Amino acid sequence: MTPERIQRFTQVLDKRQNDLTVVLENVSDPHNISAVMRTCDAIGIKEISVLNTRIGPHKKWGIKSSSSAAKWLTIQQYSDPIECFRILRKKYELILTTHLSSDAMSMYDIDFTRPVALIFGNEHDGVSEEIRQLADGNFAIPQVGMIRSLNISVACAVTLYEAFRRKHSARHYDTVKLAPEEYDKLLKEWEEK
Repeated sequence: MTPERIQRFTQVLDKRQNDLTVVLENVSDPHNISAVMRTCDAIGIKEISVLNTRIGPHKKWGIKSSSSAAKWLTIQQYSDPIECFRILRKKYELILTTHLSSDAMSMYDIDFTRPVALIFGNEHDGVSEEIRQLADGNFAIPQVGMIRSLNISVACAVTLYEAFRRKHSARHYDTVKLAPEEYDKLLKEWEEK
């Protein structure tokens, strides 16, 4: 392991955000999941969750679309929504789904300076009613065109870069957010990859 490689690992870990996460509910295309992972890694998200209640756990992701981002993220897979939310509630103050509804807040009104979990749904049906009922609310990405939805990976990227902008302005990236033991554990895991 070269000193440059270790330095790169520490530079990335210094910016990892443990108070923002993405949950993907029943997303069937591994390439969409991988594209989301790539964006999560790019803005410093540490962990994402994949919730599958309709299909079994994913065994692999789309390598080309992720550029191997899965290697650098902690990925939790769930089949039980209640268990998934139990874990999320321990870490995040606010859990929001993306859903076009009359009560949906604008993405621009989300307070990204507090711990937030964002749930994105299936490519065809969106977030399920069950998950919407478990969440704290809905948000939508403002749009002015005829088509009122975006591809899941695009919707996620747009939302996460707004979160990045807000967190960056609030100086969240200026201090290390990971606890020392978690930081050291991830560094050791990365050095072994």
